[in-house]
Amino acid sequence: MRILLWHVHGAWADAFVRGAHDYLLPVTVPGDPWGLGRSGRDWPERAREVPVRDLRTTDVDVVVLQRPREIDLCAEWLGRRPGRDLPAVFVEHNTPRADVPNSRHVLADRSDIPVVHVSHFNDLFWDCGRAPSTVIEHGIVDPGALYTGELPRMAAVINEPMRRWRVTGTDLLPRFGAAGPVDVFGIPDGALPPGRVEHCGDLPTGRLHAELARHRLYLHPARWTSLGLSLIEAMHLAIPVIVLASTEAVRAVPAEAGALSTSVDDLLATARLLLEEPDEARRRGRLARAAALERYGLAAFLTRWDEVLGDLTRRAPGTAGNHPGGPRDDTVTSAETAVISRDGSRR
Repeated sequence: MRILLWHVHGAWADAFVRGAHDYLLPVTVPGDPWGLGRSGRDWPERAREVPVRDLRTTDVDVVVLQRPREIDLCAEWLGRRPGRDLPAVFVEHNTPRADVPNSRHVLADRSDIPVVHVSHFNDLFWDCGRAPSTVIEHGIVDPGALYTGELPRMAAVINEPMRRWRVTGTDLLPRFGAAGPVDVFGIPDGALPPGRVEHCGDLPTGRLHAELARHRLYLHPARWTSLGLSLIEAMHLAIPVIVLASTEAVRAVPAEAGALSTSVDDLLATARLLLEEPDEARRRGRLARAAALERYGLAAFLTRWDEVLGDLTRRAPGTAGNHPGGPRDDTVTSAETAVISRDGSRR
């Protein structure tokens, strides 16, 4: 089938476009978050860029939405309304950011666009109202067991660590720095807090995996996130992981893969142990990889998506008369627009 989707979360899309379909990525001007195209990603040829001006004459079987604004963009660019004229599904990548646990999803009043959560935690905490919802857990393109652990240092991947501060656990980095040096990778946004914490750049995926694999262990200090894909990638690399036991991490990470706790002191104790005992670190890293391969393999991810998309396209899109309350203008409200950040992604 021909699937329209936007390039929003590169790591998720990297797995999604590995299926057996044609993946159409809108492209506008460089840097526009609503038309990034492939952005130079090394994706299969079936993931191709389509200029926005050509979308109205392009055959599209289904649209995979990831931000509320994309609902209106479909109507504007294709002349077809998602859920009514065109089968559509909304991927919810994020945990709620306000009024937890009473957060109501932007599609809660609609029954014509199902919501697919990337984690069971998301499904549990979002109130999706009338919208049908399901869970398709992440899939990872296996980078291989690259772990060497030659550097007695911790690695973390955090984008915009200063702006996101307590959400990503940036404030905890100096505490972990007391156990050993912490190298932070990802998009920088200012000087990191002092205390044996160093920013090491925003690297392309291949180089990032190679650098992470040289570190003795991977640190995941996030307090509130759906599920960091960099964590699952680190597990695939066979790196032992030190993880806060919050959100979906309690399901994704077995304790024997490193350490999983809400106690920072407990995590620090294990971090010190693994930094000093490379053989033990290697043993736990192998367990981390085995767990990641079992739960987050690419084949299972693509199969589940084929099931959901196949079901969508077998059913004719709803009509205005079938929509709750009859015909209505489904433009994004000001409240919905407020959750779109300056880079176009939902926060």
